[in-house]
Amino acid sequence: MSTNLKYLSLGILVFQTTSLVLTMRYSRTLKEEGPRYLSSTAVVVAELLKIMACILLVYKDSKCSLRALNRILHDEILNKPMETLKLAIPSGIYTLQNNLLYVALSNLDAATYQVTYQLKILTTALFSVSMLSKKLGVYQWLSLVILMTGVAFVQWPSDSQELDSKELSAGSQFVGLMAVLTACFSSGFAGVYFEKILKETKQSVWIRNIQLGFFGSIFGLMGVYIYDGELVSKNGFFQGYNRLTWIVVILQALGGLVIAAVIKYADNILKGFATSLSIILSTLISYFWLQDFVPTRSTSSCVFSIH
Repeated sequence: MSTNLKYLSLGILVFQTTSLVLTMRYSRTLKEEGPRYLSSTAVVVAELLKIMACILLVYKDSKCSLRALNRILHDEILNKPMETLKLAIPSGIYTLQNNLLYVALSNLDAATYQVTYQLKILTTALFSVSMLSKKLGVYQWLSLVILMTGVAFVQWPSDSQELDSKELSAGSQFVGLMAVLTACFSSGFAGVYFEKILKETKQSVWIRNIQLGFFGSIFGLMGVYIYDGELVSKNGFFQGYNRLTWIVVILQALGGLVIAAVIKYADNILKGFATSLSIILSTLISYFWLQDFVPTRSTSSCVFSIH
């Protein structure tokens, strides 16, 4: 049973990662009449959906008893305010990261984004060494150097890219690159910080995700008010939402739950293979379906060598 759950969670992770990148990219570049949906509101809705899903999972674990659910939430969240407040830091960083991913995929093709975002492996390793006192071997450091080299080659301008408009190459791609690099650092720090919290306490992953979602919703609403308050007051919170937008939101909410399941039933090595498969699938679909990615020697070799 555990073996089936392991491969099921990995399969869902490949599907979720690939689908999220492609649908998010497509939704941000699709030209439609009327206002485009606000990424800040999409982040908030995704957090709320994640909270609802985690509450249902806790309800299931408590043998479908509302009294038991209420007691667990009260004891684990309200009666432990300091433990709950610890999640405010990674939650705020994750909220920033989720908003940055929308910016990145609005300015980069799916394949370039997927490969560049793998720099989070490097940042995660660096924060793990500094915060968790982990030790990496020579081959592990060498792998990280190769990863950095591969990402640098992906960003190296090709002849076809030089023929593109100056506005796209100098403006949009730079914004997208800065967004994804910032997301890499935020992902590395928040992930290691969250891992440290999980190892220091015995609370379930679902409870921790509820706490993350609670603070994420608050930080997300603050972002909506600060950056998109005028647009929301003018056209509404759900302006520009359509079927594709809801698919993106649901996939983003599913991401946190899938990662929790992978951590529980699989391991980081298999998770790495799942991520690699997702990169290859995203590259192929980005080329054949979205037609916004032209493979070069450097990008092709990097995409099919990262694992």
